[in-house]
Amino acid sequence: MEHDDDLDCNPTDNPTLTAIASVSRRQVLQGALGAAAVAFIGGPKQLLAQAASRFSFASVPASQEDRVLLPEGYTHQVVHAWGDPISGGRAWDPWAAQTAADQAEQVGMHHDGLYFFPLPLGSGSSTRGLLAVNHEYTSEGLLHQTGIDPLSADKVLKSQAAHGVSIVEIALSGDRWEVVRPSSLARRLTGYSPMRLAGPAAGHPLVRTSSDPGGTVVRGTLNNCAMGATPWGTYLTCEENFNQYFGSGPASAAQTAGQRRYGLPSAASSRRWEEHDGRFHAGREPNEFNRFGWVVEIDPYDPSSTPVKHTALGRFAHEGATVTLARDGRVVAYMGDDAQNEYVYKFVTRDAYNPANRAANFALFDAGTLYAARFNADGTGEWRELAQGVNGLDAAAGFASQAEVVIYARLAADRAGATKMDRPEWVAVHPQTREVYVTMTNNTTRGTALNTVDAANPRANNVFGHIVRWTETGGDPAATTFRWNIFALAGDRTNSDAAKRGNIRGDSYGSPDGLWIDDRGILWIQTDISTGSLNTGDYANIGNNMMLAADPATGETRRFLTGPRGCEVTGVHTTPDGRSMFVSIQHPGEPGSGDNSSASPAAISNWPDGPGINRPRSATIVIRRTDGGVIGG
Repeated sequence: MEHDDDLDCNPTDNPTLTAIASVSRRQVLQGALGAAAVAFIGGPKQLLAQAASRFSFASVPASQEDRVLLPEGYTHQVVHAWGDPISGGRAWDPWAAQTAADQAEQVGMHHDGLYFFPLPLGSGSSTRGLLAVNHEYTSEGLLHQTGIDPLSADKVLKSQAAHGVSIVEIALSGDRWEVVRPSSLARRLTGYSPMRLAGPAAGHPLVRTSSDPGGTVVRGTLNNCAMGATPWGTYLTCEENFNQYFGSGPASAAQTAGQRRYGLPSAASSRRWEEHDGRFHAGREPNEFNRFGWVVEIDPYDPSSTPVKHTALGRFAHEGATVTLARDGRVVAYMGDDAQNEYVYKFVTRDAYNPANRAANFALFDAGTLYAARFNADGTGEWRELAQGVNGLDAAAGFASQAEVVIYARLAADRAGATKMDRPEWVAVHPQTREVYVTMTNNTTRGTALNTVDAANPRANNVFGHIVRWTETGGDPAATTFRWNIFALAGDRTNSDAAKRGNIRGDSYGSPDGLWIDDRGILWIQTDISTGSLNTGDYANIGNNMMLAADPATGETRRFLTGPRGCEVTGVHTTPDGRSMFVSIQHPGEPGSGDNSSASPAAISNWPDGPGINRPRSATIVIRRTDGGVIGG
């Protein structure tokens, strides 16, 4: 996403490791770091030997076409798109005449992270389930017939209704997936659905508002980007760039250091919700701003349940929350803060997961330890604890309690000495080796005075991004130290600038974002090249955004999917049998559709509905092999 998503709000001089770097930038660019450091996961033979490819499909070419392209032998269909009813309710209106009430019963806009939950709970079914999908933001030029102007309370409400999460029931009939309508399990969570605050910040004065003096109930979840899923069958939706929804306005008091660190606009917001919904006016309701930026847990199997914002996991621009189990059964969540020069975090629960008592697991994220990562230049790393009284996080530094630590997690990580990274986004954990991978999408400010080049972020003006991986000490996700290397430097192998060619062993790509490793250990990489960069400049030869399959053992990378014009490819999961793969296609048609103007919404794309339809739509597709086999094999 390119709307206020990569702002550099980190003015600190936290070490970027240049002064102590023992590995040269030239070595990294030539791939020496990756070849040498990989020994800790099984030896250089895994990387360098000419082993047979594990992929049975041929790479699709880079494309600028307005359609989804897949390898021969694969097919896809749209499961649902923005505006489709989730159960009952009004059907899609290509003229955007639906009301806010209509939209609240329809699939939201701009699909992102997703997960397939088999039905019934615990069944492992690959033919019936609940599909949970995030909706990151809205494009007002598509959402409203007249665009954002003239702005009204009804338009603000409709935009809020198009945010959040859609949970739909789906079933496989023959070789096609269909949305089950009606369904008692279908559910929409929006920008005004009731949520409960839990953990150390719940009830704290910094989260109390005039409408919620107790500081425990929040209306809505916003900018839901990537996600996570728990072993007990719940969905973690993650609030990313929440700052764009708040405006200070002329009545605002001076911004605090915390507000500045989280990118609160100093005047009106780009969305202008504060004009008709007072809770988004930071001058009148300054604490409402602190009630967003959390990981939200949803029980998809119980549509009457109240989602919970887990404050113990920290407040920042959450890209996702990837869950795994420590050796002692405690739950670990890895998280990236998607902005330039921000940090990688993890949270380790105090208590262990109980597979025999699902209800007991719903409180696991209420207590535990939050950490931020420091990547040392020698390939080692450490998790810096973010706890009141530890690593300088005391009252004198503005952290009188753990509530202040988690509300201002960025400031806490600054003080604890975490490493500033190149937009850390999705995290994936290898199911067999336990390696952890994180995408660094890009960072055009890398190489400046405060953000110097370092071993973990080795390129100045990093327009293409890279992928970092590590193994925790002893293979235990709860460990406080690790060893890391760079899995891939993205780039265009034909670029005239050697620093921009990368070291990919296969098809070129840039701006890696979405990331997931399937049960067989295939690493799926999705890209989010901004619409202003697509097919121009350094990205002239890359084509539309795409999804690739990579072999973690050899680095071999093949392009599996290219999306329609103007889209981001994001969110991926399969059914338990691996034969149906769900992928989100976000914001096709940008920038032609515009964020605020209703002029020429189909100028760039009319996917997925095709010619004659005046609005492109974000959608989730499902991919299957024509022979019924496992995806990617």
